[in-house]
Amino acid sequence: MTVEVVTFGCRLNTFESEVIRREAEGAGLHNTIVVNTCAVTNEAVAQARQTIRKLRRDKPGARIVVTGCAAQTQTVMFAEMTEVDRVLGNDDKMRGGAWRDTRAAFETAFDVPHEKLAVSDIMAVTEMAPHLAAGFQSGMPRVFVQVQNGCDHRCTFCIIPYGRGNSRSVAMGAVVDQVRALTEAGHAEIVLTGVDLTSYGADLPGAPKLGTLTKQILKHVPELRRLRISSIDSIEADRDLLDVIATDERLMPHLHLSLQAGDDLVLKRMKRRHTRADAIDFCRQIRRLRPDMAFGADIIAGFPTETEEMFTRSQDLVDECGLTFLHVFPYSKRPGTPAARMPQIDGRVIRERAKRLRASGEAALRRRLASEIGATRHVLIESATQGRTEHFVPVAIAGEAQGAVRALKIAGHDGERLLT
Repeated sequence: MTVEVVTFGCRLNTFESEVIRREAEGAGLHNTIVVNTCAVTNEAVAQARQTIRKLRRDKPGARIVVTGCAAQTQTVMFAEMTEVDRVLGNDDKMRGGAWRDTRAAFETAFDVPHEKLAVSDIMAVTEMAPHLAAGFQSGMPRVFVQVQNGCDHRCTFCIIPYGRGNSRSVAMGAVVDQVRALTEAGHAEIVLTGVDLTSYGADLPGAPKLGTLTKQILKHVPELRRLRISSIDSIEADRDLLDVIATDERLMPHLHLSLQAGDDLVLKRMKRRHTRADAIDFCRQIRRLRPDMAFGADIIAGFPTETEEMFTRSQDLVDECGLTFLHVFPYSKRPGTPAARMPQIDGRVIRERAKRLRASGEAALRRRLASEIGATRHVLIESATQGRTEHFVPVAIAGEAQGAVRALKIAGHDGERLLT
C-alpha cells in the first residue's frame, strides 16, 4: 500500500480526496491511510472516529492522517485519539508542501516525537489555487472542476465555514483551461462545484458572477458537450446565469437548490436570505425559461423551534417547487453554532419528520420516472449498468460504452431508475 484515502461527505470532498492522493504519493508517503472527514452532522464525525479505530485494528502498521472539515473544526479531539498519527488542516491537505512535511515528520528518528498537529488558520486563507485531479478524472464520464471554496454566510445551523474558511474563487482563465483540458481528454460532461457556488467571483478582480464564468466556458470550449452546475443558492442566481439557462442547451436542465426549509420564520432563524415565496417564484421563473428543468433540493427536518405546521410548509415545497430529487438532512446540533443554543426538537420527532420528507421525495421521483416514459433522452453512460439523462435521472444500462452519450427511448421504470 502507498496511500489509501477514505472519504466522508460531499462530492467536493470526493474530488479533493483524489488531489490528496496525488499530492501525498508525490511527496513520497507510503503505507499511509488518509481519512478525509465531514463535519456537517454529528453522525458524520462519529462515523469517521469509528472508521479510524477500525483502520488501526485492521492495519496496525499503517500511518493514519486525519484531515477534512471535521479535522479543522475538532482538531484536538482527533489529535487525542491514540490511533491518529497526524491531523492535517483542511486547506493544508491540498498543498504538496504539507504532505512533504508530513513525510518528514514520519521519518523523524523514533526518539524524537513528530509534531502531530499541522492545522493552519482556515480563516486566514484568502486565495484558491486551481486543482486538476488528473488521475481521478481519467476514464470517468462525468468529471468535476472545483471553482470555489469556503463560505461568507453564517447560517445558524452550519459549521462548514469554520471548516473551509471564507469564500474564495479560482480565476476564470484557469477554470476555462481546466475545462478545455478535460474536454480534449474525452470527457463528455463537466460539473462545476464548490461550497457556495453562487458566491463565485466576489473575491476576484471585477467580481465576475457564476453566470459570467459559465458563459466564458461555453464560449471558449465549444467542443464541450455537457456542462452541469452543482448546488446553488437560488437568491444569488445572476442575470447571466439565467440567460445561459434559457439559451444554451449544453447547460444541463437540472439544478440542485439550497432551500433548507419552507417556512419563513424557520428560514429567518436559520439566517437564510430567501423566503418561501422566493423559492417558489425562482422555480417558476426558471421553468418559464427552460420548461423541462428538473430541480433537486436540500431540506432540513427538525430545525430548532420547528412546529408541525412549519414542517408541513417545508414538505409542501416538494409539490410547490416541483422537486424531483430531495436530499433530506435530519437536523444535527453542531457545537458552536447559534442554532445549538435554540430550543431543540426531540430526536424521535426529527427522525419521524425526516422519514416523511424522504417519502415525499421518493414519491416525487417516481412521478418523474413515470412522466419520462415514451421520451427520448440523451443519456451519459456512467458505467456498465447505469447512465444519467440530461435531467440527472438515473437510467438502467446494458451493453453501452462507458463515457458515450446515447439517444435512448424510455420504455418504463423500476421505481428508482428509468428502463430502455
